[in-house]
Amino acid sequence: MAEQAYSHIAILGAGAWGTALAAVAARAGRRVTLWGRDGALLVDVTAGENPRHLPGIELPEDISVTTALPVAAGGEIIVLAVPAQETRALLAKLTPLLPAGVPLVICAKGIEQGTGKLMPEIVAQAAPANPVAILSGPSFAREVAAGLPTAITIAGPGEIAERLQATLSTPSFRPYVSDDVVGVALGGAAKNVYAIACGVVEGMGLGENARAALLARSFAELARLGETLGARRETLMGLSGLGDLVLTATSNSSRNFAAGVELGRGKSAASLAAPGHALAEGLATAPALAARAKSAGVELPIAEAMADLVAGTLPLADAMARLMNRKLTAE
Repeated sequence: MAEQAYSHIAILGAGAWGTALAAVAARAGRRVTLWGRDGALLVDVTAGENPRHLPGIELPEDISVTTALPVAAGGEIIVLAVPAQETRALLAKLTPLLPAGVPLVICAKGIEQGTGKLMPEIVAQAAPANPVAILSGPSFAREVAAGLPTAITIAGPGEIAERLQATLSTPSFRPYVSDDVVGVALGGAAKNVYAIACGVVEGMGLGENARAALLARSFAELARLGETLGARRETLMGLSGLGDLVLTATSNSSRNFAAGVELGRGKSAASLAAPGHALAEGLATAPALAARAKSAGVELPIAEAMADLVAGTLPLADAMARLMNRKLTAE
């Protein structure tokens, strides 16, 4: 590749996605430091498996692990692979340890509750001396860790995005570069909300026609908000937008789709967000997405319905009726 790869990549977050990216980087020949809070889990990773998040997947044995944040802060480039709603708190501890200029790469797909900020906006605010990039796309962590073919998008300043592309590229992991940080961040966040909506349709037994229609109208909403926020339509039509939406909103392997199915069968959002359940970022993102769109003057009927359903203010039986009974209009 034209750009020189980073030799030392630090990944913060030893969940499924952080571990999968650590495996990719190690297989690409990079020095990898994986940071997490659970020392016992990290010991398992060094032995070749993450039994909690990726059971049965063999990992490279040359992944270094640490629970010490100052050690992880020594990477040439820092990948943030913690949940969206935990990102700001982690940055508050990390930023004082970082030299200016060390790039921060976001992997979380969400919008911050309370502020309505996209992940790059949070990082830019919390770490203004460090350039920001984002990695997103249709990528289940288990398949990535297993070495199955995957293509993703890396958006950020040109040299950083291209160097990270060179760092992570393997025969089975293909990154594409972009400079549309807003588009990549919005696509990754919004698709989780719409995946929940498609899961609700599945859980309610409303049929394939309804799910296809909802998926198409969800993308229309995403494109409408993206245009207002300055995202490029071609980005939203690509891997990190439509590609990720289709994967997440149609697969039983998707945590957000699975959460929607449970909502459609009558479970509460609170029970699905309780400890012990797989994290579905869309549950927290739904109200934040609706609020961000409202502040931008953009109407998102599906996202708004999901926000109300998650909040418990919209009965399940009324959710689809609200959407189907909207004013007739042209597509």
